[in-house]
Amino acid sequence: MSTTLVQIDVARRRPGPKPEWLKARAPMGENYHSLKKLARGLGLHTVCESAQCPNIGECWNHRTATFMLLGDLCTRRCGFCAVPKGHPGPIDYDEPRRVAEAVARLGLKYAVVTSVNRDDDNLGGARVFAMTIEEIRRVAPGCKIEVLIPDFQGHDDCLEVVLAARPDILNHNTETVPRLYRVARSGARYERTLRLLQRAREIAPRTVSKSGLMVGLGETTDELLQVFRDLAERNVDILTVGQYLRPSRDHLPIARIVPPEEFRFLKEEALKMGFRHVESGPLVRSSYHAHEQAESTGIS
Repeated sequence: MSTTLVQIDVARRRPGPKPEWLKARAPMGENYHSLKKLARGLGLHTVCESAQCPNIGECWNHRTATFMLLGDLCTRRCGFCAVPKGHPGPIDYDEPRRVAEAVARLGLKYAVVTSVNRDDDNLGGARVFAMTIEEIRRVAPGCKIEVLIPDFQGHDDCLEVVLAARPDILNHNTETVPRLYRVARSGARYERTLRLLQRAREIAPRTVSKSGLMVGLGETTDELLQVFRDLAERNVDILTVGQYLRPSRDHLPIARIVPPEEFRFLKEEALKMGFRHVESGPLVRSSYHAHEQAESTGIS
């Protein structure tokens, strides 16, 4: 397999204007501020803030947020990700109760839960996912639950712990094409990602599976379509595709801004491969319109 090194820009450049389709509204509104206050009061983190999601204003004003478990420090240093990196403290096993409390107080009908990578304790991380699912079911029994999980370094026992708690949707993002894994996904392996999605289908065949990719990192259309085929062969139900946006000068540069018509093309091609739902657009992120995605598969 050939590799292409992607250089990090060191010279300061004046950024060009964003095209209209990449502009999101600044976060504001009563629901936005009340959700932020609730998360702070319960000592919770959201990937919406940590990953600098452009849709935070829209989603939070609809009282939808993606809770981030296991603290706010990730053990990996992926070249695209804005989540802070470092050595995390001990796992907080009371966190599942507080996430469930937030879900109940917000009256959510659909909750998305993700986490940082905890390569220091994969099994502990998996148990926190399972505990969170169980706590949400206890205090908000009508709420559907999506989990966006790390790869747990390929440990099947961790995946089994999460699936035993019966999430409605199990999501694991592929992120990019295999040629770019070395520079974009520190510590991850493309084959490991495919195997996780395949094993999830084998272990829990009725659980809806989901994966997502970024575009604009230097991949080709042919490479993207091959990844779509690989995911379709693993019977992944939902696919999301969105534009990579560089969080800072210390992250991977944007190789290309992909226009909306190419996102429409990618959606059409993916649907031909058998995905039950495809969300493809410049501002699409893994959890964007997650409730609508679930409805399209018949689980919500």
